Amino acid sequence: MTRSAQTYTYLRPSAMRRTAEGRSIGLETSGGTTPAGQEAHPRFFHGFLTHPQATAAALLCVADIAAARYYQPQLDHWRDPVVTGNGDRLRFESFSACCGVYARLDVLGDAVDGEIGHGTTNVDVNAPLRDALTRVGASDPLRLEVGPDDMTVTTFDGPVVEKKVPLPERWLRGFAETQVIASGFDLRAELPAGEAVRYLRALPRPSATRGASRGARWVVPAGRSLRATTRPVPGAVCLPGPERLTALARVLRHATGLRIYGPAVTAGSGPVASAWEIGLPGMRLALTLSPDTARGFSGEGGVLDALAADESAEDADLVSVLLAWNPVVEIADLAVQSGLTPHRVRAALTRLGTAGRIGYDTAEAAYFHRELPYDTGRAERDNPRLRAARALVDAGAVHLDGETATVTVEDHSHRVRSAEGRLTCTCRWWAEYRGGRGPCRHALAVRIARRTAAPRTTASTTAHDKADISTGATR
Repeated sequence: MTRSAQTYTYLRPSAMRRTAEGRSIGLETSGGTTPAGQEAHPRFFHGFLTHPQATAAALLCVADIAAARYYQPQLDHWRDPVVTGNGDRLRFESFSACCGVYARLDVLGDAVDGEIGHGTTNVDVNAPLRDALTRVGASDPLRLEVGPDDMTVTTFDGPVVEKKVPLPERWLRGFAETQVIASGFDLRAELPAGEAVRYLRALPRPSATRGASRGARWVVPAGRSLRATTRPVPGAVCLPGPERLTALARVLRHATGLRIYGPAVTAGSGPVASAWEIGLPGMRLALTLSPDTARGFSGEGGVLDALAADESAEDADLVSVLLAWNPVVEIADLAVQSGLTPHRVRAALTRLGTAGRIGYDTAEAAYFHRELPYDTGRAERDNPRLRAARALVDAGAVHLDGETATVTVEDHSHRVRSAEGRLTCTCRWWAEYRGGRGPCRHALAVRIARRTAAPRTTASTTAHDKADISTGATR
């Protein structure tokens, strides 16, 4: 697996400090994007936390995920969470080192007393700060500073703090895949605080000697709680690697409820991803689990169709100027503003997601804007299936014949057919995953060849897209 080094540069380490107004959490920032452009150490928030102990515990949970490896557990480097200011909320995000768990903490307006700025950056979370956060009391007045204060910036004369962390390429692609996967989720179950705490505390804990659990559990709503089922049934939610939810233990004493999201499943469905969201005072903390402990989000292939669409690059440039750091990005609104169809807006958002510029909030069933230092072309260049598909088209290996196509690879021919709105293939990849990890290279090649052969579509709205707008659909 290719690895690259991400370098974080901070003016000083994040720390819990004493001030004239009481204690203050100083979260130091490293190079980020704001409405004014790139800044070395952006400042997004300064004010008081209205629920200091709950917020400290939730921040620790996000940091725990960034330091965890659930598949083949081993000591690993700590990765610094990403924070985004959306004007009305702060979002803290991280991935596990194995890329199988995505964590996001939304600190909403009711949880803070102060003005929230706009932009995205990494924040330093170090061992001394973690220790200090564990000692925050319920009634302690606590101030939060995201970014250095002006005096620190102008008077600091010591050496900067640099942290070089090796990041696998798959971890970087996880942001792109999770927003595609989560956009297909719906609310499946909701538990009150007492039942939520009881259920989560009964889950198995991870063990270094036992290793990751195998297989997936399934649960169905049963009154105010959940009932285990041995197989997927309509209305069921997949719980893959249940020990991965034990990271929520830090916040259970503050929980106000649990909401569970997932895709629609039928009898015979394979393991799927799901999101488990703990309600906290003025906050939401969600963990999204990959379909298997041994399976990271980066290889799911949800972005491939959008990347294969030639017009999505131009559409992404158009849509990007309309985002404006919005905490809630609605496809229907963007379609009206851009003049594109909802289908093309979705493809453009997916492409923007490959650069980390779009996330998806299951609680609000809407996208949100952030900015990460990745370019959209990187995802396309680094994706082997997409590169292979384009090579097949360039080599003339695709022969179109109505609803079917033949893709010739060396001395093998694969038949690609349209079935129920998606392409099936006779290759080994399709036989193993049945489309569960995105299209194979042969199906991608057929899509590219068909789009090349067909006349370019305009931005006019199709009947299907009009239905999307009229219903306010986002997926």
